[in-house]
Amino acid sequence: MNVTRREFGRLTALGVAAHWAPSLNAQAGTKKIGYAVIGLGRIADHFMRGSLLTSNSAITGLVSGHRDKADRIAAQYKVPQNSIYNYENFDEIARNPAIDAVYVALPNSMHAEYTIRAAKAGKHVLCEKPMCVSVAEAESMIAACKAANVKLMIAYRCQYEPIHLKAIKLIRDGQLGKIEAIESAYGFNEVAGEWRLDKKLAGGGPLFDVGIYCLNACRYLTGEEPTDLHGYTSVVDHDGRFTTVEENVAWNMKFPSGAVASCSTTYGAPMDGFFRVFGSKGTLECDPAFNYDHLHLRGRFSGTRLDDNETTPDPYQFQAEADHFSNCIINNQQPKTPGEEGLRDMTYITKIYASAGIKI
Repeated sequence: MNVTRREFGRLTALGVAAHWAPSLNAQAGTKKIGYAVIGLGRIADHFMRGSLLTSNSAITGLVSGHRDKADRIAAQYKVPQNSIYNYENFDEIARNPAIDAVYVALPNSMHAEYTIRAAKAGKHVLCEKPMCVSVAEAESMIAACKAANVKLMIAYRCQYEPIHLKAIKLIRDGQLGKIEAIESAYGFNEVAGEWRLDKKLAGGGPLFDVGIYCLNACRYLTGEEPTDLHGYTSVVDHDGRFTTVEENVAWNMKFPSGAVASCSTTYGAPMDGFFRVFGSKGTLECDPAFNYDHLHLRGRFSGTRLDDNETTPDPYQFQAEADHFSNCIINNQQPKTPGEEGLRDMTYITKIYASAGIKI
C-alpha cells in the first residue's frame, strides 16, 4: 500500500505532514517544541494555525513536494529556508536541532513510512488519524518509535476537546446510569478526483477517514473495548467515484458490559457527525459532534436538562493537540492517545471489513 514520492506527486497535490521532536526555542523565556509539518494540505493548515496559539509549540520546518507553496507558508510562519525539505532530502531533518517533532499530515498510506523515517531521524511524531492502513504498519510504527526512544501520538483531536471530555465525565460519574446503546454517524458527499477515493492512497473508504471518529467515540464513551463487530459495505452511486473504495460502511459492536453500538459512515451524502448515548437514567446527544468547532451537547438524565454549546472557534482543537504533545515531550510523559490507541482502531477496522468480506 506504500506510495512513492513520484506517484504521490502525480496523484495528488497534498504534500506531506509533520512529525515532531524536542527542541528549545527561547521566546520570552518559554521552552517551545519545534515542529516540522509533513504535507501542507488542508488539515496541516489547521494544525499550524493552532500551534501559533500555544505557548509551547512552534513551526520550525516544512516538508513538501511543492517548493513554491512551501516558500509561501515558510514566510507566513517565519520558517528559515534551510528548514524547508522535500521527499528526497527529508531524512536530513536529523541534523536540524530546531526540529524536535514532526506532524504527519499525508494521505493515509504514507503515514507509516514517514513516521518510521522521522523516528530514525530522532524526531518525535504526531501522526494524523487513521494511524495507517494496516495492523502490521501500526505495529511497525510503534516499534520504530520505541527503538528510537521518541514519542508517538495519534491526532485524535476529539479526545482533547471540552465537549467530548464533558460527555465522558458525565457517563463516568454515572449520570446516565448504565449505558445500554450508542448511535453514531459521520460522512459527506466526496467529489470525484479526491485522493480519498483512491485505495492506494487512502487504504479504504469512509471508515478510514471519518467513520473512525464514530468508532473511537464509542470506545471512549463506554470506556470499553468491543468484543464483537459486524460490518457491511455498499456502493449506491455507480458514477465512477467508487471503483476502488466503498461508498458506505455500517457496523455494529457489542461491549463487555452488554452495551451495543450502531454506526455508519458515507462518502455519498451529507451526514452531520453525531453520537447519541442511551442510558438507564437518560440520554446524551452531541450534534454536531466531530466538527472543528461549535459542537453542541444536549441531554436529559437524572432529572437534569443539559444544553451546552462549544463556542471556541477553530483551530482550538488543534491547539489543544499541539499543547498536549509538546507538554509530553517537555516533561517526558506518555501522550493520552499513543500509537497503541491507533493500533486498536486499526485492529477493529480490519475486523469490520473482514466481516463484510473485504481484506485490507
